[in-house]
Amino acid sequence: MVAPLLTWPWEGLGSFKYILYGPFLAKILHARRQDDASQTIWCLHILILCALRGLMYQAWTSYSNMLFLTRNRRILKQGVDFKQIDQEWDWDNFILLQAAIATLIFYMFPFLGDLPTWNTRGFIAVVLLHIAFSEPLYYLTHKYFHGNYLFTNYHSLHHSSPVPQPFTAGHLTLFEHLVLAVVIGIPIIGACLLGIGSISMIYSYVLIFDLLRCLGHCNIEIVPHQIFESFPFIRYLLYSPTYHSLHHTEMDTNFCLFMPIYDLLGNTLNSKSWDMHKKFSIDAGKNGRVPDFVFLAHVVDMTSAMHAQFVFRSYGSMPFTTRVILLPCLPICFLVMLFMWAKSKTFLVSFYNLRGRLHQTWSVPRFGFQYFLPFAADGINKHIEEAILRADRLGVKVISLAALNKNEALNGGGTLFVNKHPNLKVKVVHGNTLTAAVILNEIPEDVTEVFLTGATSKLGRAIALYLCRKRVKVLMLTLSTERFQKIQKEAPTDYQKYLVQVTKYQAAQNCKTWIVGKWITPREQSFAPTGAHFHQFVVPPILRFRRDCTYGDLAAMKLPEDVEGLGSCEYTMDRGVVHACHAGGVVHSLEGWTHHEVGAIDVDRIDVVWKAALNHGLKPVSSVSKLIPQ
Repeated sequence: MVAPLLTWPWEGLGSFKYILYGPFLAKILHARRQDDASQTIWCLHILILCALRGLMYQAWTSYSNMLFLTRNRRILKQGVDFKQIDQEWDWDNFILLQAAIATLIFYMFPFLGDLPTWNTRGFIAVVLLHIAFSEPLYYLTHKYFHGNYLFTNYHSLHHSSPVPQPFTAGHLTLFEHLVLAVVIGIPIIGACLLGIGSISMIYSYVLIFDLLRCLGHCNIEIVPHQIFESFPFIRYLLYSPTYHSLHHTEMDTNFCLFMPIYDLLGNTLNSKSWDMHKKFSIDAGKNGRVPDFVFLAHVVDMTSAMHAQFVFRSYGSMPFTTRVILLPCLPICFLVMLFMWAKSKTFLVSFYNLRGRLHQTWSVPRFGFQYFLPFAADGINKHIEEAILRADRLGVKVISLAALNKNEALNGGGTLFVNKHPNLKVKVVHGNTLTAAVILNEIPEDVTEVFLTGATSKLGRAIALYLCRKRVKVLMLTLSTERFQKIQKEAPTDYQKYLVQVTKYQAAQNCKTWIVGKWITPREQSFAPTGAHFHQFVVPPILRFRRDCTYGDLAAMKLPEDVEGLGSCEYTMDRGVVHACHAGGVVHSLEGWTHHEVGAIDVDRIDVVWKAALNHGLKPVSSVSKLIPQ
């Protein structure tokens, strides 16, 4: 039998639950039309307060996930994974619930709609009522919820989140939030019934209540230990994130709402609370664990910049798509872009653990379009070089360059940095060997002819040379006979005949396998025959113009199942899927290879890298695979 008051009444509505705020707006519009302000004021305040509360939790969660600011202040070091994000998806149900309860109270006590804006005595009363009633009531009920029945049926949901986050504070069952509504309501209703309540008192109490809840669950120690050492009594009046995190790891201690004095009186105070708080406070100025592997990414455009986990956690946990609802945020994103340009510092955006090794993603503060500006090349290379040198100083073992960060025209696929700094201990990897392997893996074994654009690029060259060895005819689109002949001479003599130079798209009118390494327009796609398939390794991906053809995604691989702490999607990739160049760096790190992978791709290593990836549990996203040995 399901425990009562476990699920939310609007659970089946999904995102449409926000329609339930509609009656508040309708009431405001109707009353204003009737010129009856007294009937609208409380509805308006409820809506404003709900919006401010939602913004409060979102702001705290964003701060908690700003790893470039908080990485050394984290209490629990593991990342927030997809499972926790999905569990806490509807964290804001309690705001809607308390809005409904507030509506009921206003109907029961109409005089509350005429509260004054300010009353100093009301602030004093609400603090005293909170200390005398709310704090002990929460403490006792919280302890009771840790009993066998209530914990199993209700409170275990809250503790199922391994890493506390501000959204975790709202991750409770309906029954628990009804109890919490009583806790938060007693001081407000009490002050109002005493005739000393005010609108500013309600706003202040509710928002400070939420602020302290977010503080306790933020997993970032921001309270200086010097305060507690200088004024020891304060440690019993205000908890810290470390104090509350101990409740999540040692659940029979630290039950208080905000004031540890009740744990002291109830003999449930964790003896390690102050020592751990001091330790985390002191360690905030020290560097944390050095990552074994770093993936150096870059922002694609302003819209995709909002896909970072520290902006909207739920949005970042899904494959990137442009959402209309985010367009109003573009002006803010533009200001952040200007700040990034001015700050000009590589920053940490995400991390995960794999086989006991810490993998981090750093981002260069440059947007995709800047890579195509000639005058920006030196500045971009400077940022990449600084990131490599920083990784080298820290003791990182492998740093992998993403997409445009390893552009051949920009830095020769990383060769520039390796030649400039021959004594680098960190291994610089472009990951294109595995990218080539993934693309080749998608080509069916019965293919006898392919059409290749971007044929003389780093990837194009490797793909052409590999395919010709498999006796596949490669139509290489290039206007440079010199570059074509240079590649052709690299092939064994018996296989050079399989490499054919073409200069027009019309040459591929009968070829159903296109490998696109250079962006092609819809008109150029029109030369492909019906039923053709477009494999691609071009950034950005080509437009899916032809309905009578099929299109492959960018080369990617799924990370092993034992990856931990992964909670964000890599651009348009599905959960747990990363670009092949990222996966190539992961394999390089797991294998412990001691060479740099820069410049031209070693065709002889394509099979080696592919087998190593499969041996470590990485899986191709495409199920079509025959050319490369399994």
